[in-house]
Parts: sequence; C-alpha cells; structure tokens
Amino acid sequence: MKVRLAFLLLFVSTFLLAGNADGWEYLFNGKDLTGWKQLNGKAKYEVVNGVIVGTTVANTPNSFLTTEKDYGDFILEVELKVDDNMNSGIQFRSLSKADYNNGRVHGYQCEVDPSERAWSGGIYDEARRGWLYPCTYNPEGGKAFRNGAWNLYRIECVGNDIRTFLNGKPVAHLIDDMTPKGFISLQVHSIGSADQEGRQIKWRNVRIKTSDLKLTPMDDVFVVNMLPNQVSETEKNQGFELLFDGETTNGWKSANSDQFPEKGWVVENGALAILGQDQVAKRPGDIVTKEKFKAFDLQFEFQLTKGANSGVKYQLGNNGPSIGLEYQVLDDENHPDAKQGAAGNRKMASLYDLIPSETQQRFVKPVGEWNRGRIVLHPDRRVEHWLNGLKVVEFTIDSNVFHALVARSKYADFKDFGVVEETPILLQDHQDHVMFRSIKIRKL
Repeated sequence: MKVRLAFLLLFVSTFLLAGNADGWEYLFNGKDLTGWKQLNGKAKYEVVNGVIVGTTVANTPNSFLTTEKDYGDFILEVELKVDDNMNSGIQFRSLSKADYNNGRVHGYQCEVDPSERAWSGGIYDEARRGWLYPCTYNPEGGKAFRNGAWNLYRIECVGNDIRTFLNGKPVAHLIDDMTPKGFISLQVHSIGSADQEGRQIKWRNVRIKTSDLKLTPMDDVFVVNMLPNQVSETEKNQGFELLFDGETTNGWKSANSDQFPEKGWVVENGALAILGQDQVAKRPGDIVTKEKFKAFDLQFEFQLTKGANSGVKYQLGNNGPSIGLEYQVLDDENHPDAKQGAAGNRKMASLYDLIPSETQQRFVKPVGEWNRGRIVLHPDRRVEHWLNGLKVVEFTIDSNVFHALVARSKYADFKDFGVVEETPILLQDHQDHVMFRSIKIRKL
C-alpha cells in the first residue's frame, strides 16, 4: 500500500513539474480542492480517483467551484465528461460581488451542452447579457462534443479577444471588453426536479498558462464583435468593412438625392440616428449607401425607443429608391404594426409584410438595449435574416414561393418587386427615434 501511495505522489509531482516546465500551471492538484472555493449553490463537489466530481442537488441554484485567484489574459485547458442529460459550463473572467444580484456569479461561460442543440463551446454571459456566441454561428464547432467521453476544452483570452476550442476544433470567436479579469469556475447547473438529483460532471487536467500567450488562428470562424463600430483584424481578413465609422456620415446620402439630409439624421454617441417627429419638424426621409452591392453579409446593431418603427431595406431600385425588401425594426410590444399584416409578418426581424420571423423572446433585447441584426444575401439569391445569433427568416428571391408571397402582400402591384442585380443598403425614416451602429458588410 505504501509503495502504491509513493508511486502516486511521484506521478502527481512529475505531472505538476511537467506542466510548469512549458509555462502551464495546474489549477487542480489531483488530490483535493486546494485553491478553490464554492459559490452560490450547494451542489456536491469532491475529488474521486484524481478527478473533480460535481453532483446535482435538489432545491439549490447554480453552483460554482471557483478559483481563489483571478485571471486576465490566459489560455485555459480542461478535460470534462458529463452525463448526457445534464447542462453545465466553464466560467471565466467571472465575478461575484455583493452589490450585484446578492453576489451571484456572473460573467463569461463556455457552454457544456450534450443535448441535440449542440451548443458546446459557445459563449454565454451568465446572469448578465445571455447568449453572446451561440453555436448557430459555427454549428460544426459545437458538434465536436462527444457524449459519454472525455472532452478537451480550450479557452484563449488575450485582451478583448476570446476564442474557444472543443476537442481541437475551433468553436467561438468573441471580441468584447466588458470584463477583462475574473475567476474561473466549474459549474454544476441547478435541476428542475428531485428526480434529476445525482447527475454528475467530472473534470480533470485543469491547467492554465498566463505568459508567452499566442492566439490560435481562427480566420474561417464567424466573429461576434461587441466593440461598437470596429472591424477586427480577423474580420478584415474575412472581407468585412464598416459602412458607418461612428463619427461621420461618409458613404451615405438621401434616398432621393445625392446629398445627405441637413437635419433629422444625426451622429450621436457613436450611433447613426434618425430623430423622432417630436425632435425634427420636416422629415428628412430615408438614407442609403452610396455604394451598391450584389451578394453580401450585412451586420448592424439597432436600438429602439418606446413604440419606434424603422427598417433596413435592400433589393431596391425597380419601383423607386425606397421600395424593396425590408428587415423590420420595430418595438413589437408598443407599436400597432406588430399586430398588422399576416401571422406576425410585421414583427421585429421579419421580411416585412411577407415572412414572419421565428424569434424566441429570450433572444430579443428590450427597448433601450442594442439588438444585433444580420442580413445575408447569398450569390444564389437565398436570403437569411438573423437576430441576436438566431436565423429567423430564410427564403429565395425570385422563387415561386417568393412570388406567391408578394402576390398576397401590399407589394402585389409592384413589378419585379425585390428582384434586382445590385442594391444600396437603406435605413428607414419612419418618424421615430431609432439608432444604428456597427454597420459592416462583406461582399460574397
């Protein structure tokens, strides 16, 4: 017995020394939970056979086994295995403050999701902003999770750049500056009923590197950039460019002339804003980009005031400078247009008056917060509308279904409605105060 114990201690010592030799530090010593503390819930954490085991307990909130130290820039690796019917996550750059929700753990979380949804490796903002990078942006990344087996997670944080990997495959690329430093936590998620008690997640080989950090290239992975009016180097490599620089109206003009409106459209706090009817007497009208586009990936953020209505239009030109397909921008709760049309096809992110958006309420930001819109017009004329990470509309221009929808809409009498070779991008004046920012485009 003594020989076996000595051998185990020698193995652990060699293991730790090997980690330190190339800059890695092991956060779990393989024996006990030294260096960790538990926050919030009362799930059971223990060390069994050199592995941290977390077990669900009924009638308790999310539990977090948390490092006593905070970390800013780092590369973290951890192996984990979870019951197939259990959700979990790895917190990083996270916080627990008495003045925030009674000390509730909040911050970035790398998702552990063995369900059919397969969002493992995506980035969630626990108890704060919700989903930042669902795996809808990179479905193949989330599919790298192996049910019933050990999975290797890797999280890279350098400055505002956050990247996640799952079993060697890239998953999420987020650029954000909300929390530059915080602790790391291993989550045991709360359960809904007593019959879910006893589910387990296991962690091993938890190690971190805090110096000589080199980000792994992810040039082919979609980037969610939370920094206003900025295009990162990776986005530039992917072909994205800003249509609004956050300071000027360069590149934009009135939809009805070659000049930008003198009043009504303003740049305020880094946003391109249309003022409401109580702010400007004479309506300035819609504005469009001076450049036209064929196939593109357009991203934008918009913020509504109460009861506001606006839109982002494209496929313009056949029937006047402001007539075309519209991504609806609307306060669904307080504007009557949300109840007009058919089957909700005038609600936020819908193809206005044609196709309703399949939104989920938890993915809709309320008035006063920024929503992230996206329109993808593929070279084959297939179109997607996205809202806050979810694809909510999909159709094909000039298809039989498309023409049937137009024939039943307010656009029925417009010839070749929405069928053009190239288009400017339009921001709509609907007499309400609405703000736009982070407007960027990639030609496809």
